[in-house]
Amino acid sequence: MSINRYVKQLRDSYREDKKAFIFFSVLRVLVLLTLVRCLFTKNYQSAALCVLTLVLFLVPAFVQDKLKLSIPPVFQMIIFAFIFAAEILGEVNHYYVRIPGWDTMLHTMNGFLCAAVGFSLVYLLNRGSKNVNLSPFYLTLVAFCFSMTIGVLWEFFEFTMDQFFFLDMQKDFIVQGFGSVTLDPAQMGTPIHVSEIVDTAIHTASGQSYSIPGGYLDIGILDTMKDLLVNLAGAIVFSIIGYSTLKYSKSSKVADSLMIKPNDVPQEESSEGNHD
Repeated sequence: MSINRYVKQLRDSYREDKKAFIFFSVLRVLVLLTLVRCLFTKNYQSAALCVLTLVLFLVPAFVQDKLKLSIPPVFQMIIFAFIFAAEILGEVNHYYVRIPGWDTMLHTMNGFLCAAVGFSLVYLLNRGSKNVNLSPFYLTLVAFCFSMTIGVLWEFFEFTMDQFFFLDMQKDFIVQGFGSVTLDPAQMGTPIHVSEIVDTAIHTASGQSYSIPGGYLDIGILDTMKDLLVNLAGAIVFSIIGYSTLKYSKSSKVADSLMIKPNDVPQEESSEGNHD
């Protein structure tokens, strides 16, 4: 399947939903304008991110075509907004650094989206089985665990990039206190509490010096735990929505908007599940 065919498939699918088509078109134009700006300023790394974003925009069409699935337009809009916010706003326009909480927002959204994908995967695997009858609680548990697993794997990826390429994907935090057994002079494993840190000095073997005003530089651990906690929050929110839908309702606009389905599933059956 050629790129032109993917683009045409995206365009045709979104034309069924005018709002989704306008949303997709606006995002694509913004990415193209950003790409032109990056080329004019000779910022080729950011230009590469723009190209990557345009490629990622084609992934839903590729998945639908190759796996014979139907991804609801609303779900695709959320995915595209996430990609745009992460790559164009976060990386190219430096929102990760300029706007406090930008990374936190995206990790929360990631937890929510991955839980939705987890629900869809179980639905697709369980669909058509006459011998397996999965309860709403089990479906919810699988979706929740899937979301948290993706969150942990992403933190592994960030850690690997930081260790081998020094990218600082696990953003640093300035802290004013910590406890450490390394500082125990008796080496008895007693945590020594250091508080009210006002600045930190770093000296390297090559003679370089760095000053960190305001406290001590935490390397990644606070960012990692914060990301996992907000991923947990997003996963819990969707798990509650999913469980309520499966347990108490035969149909749901939320499920129809977020559940990936096989192409041969009628729309009215798309949000049905087991309600044991």
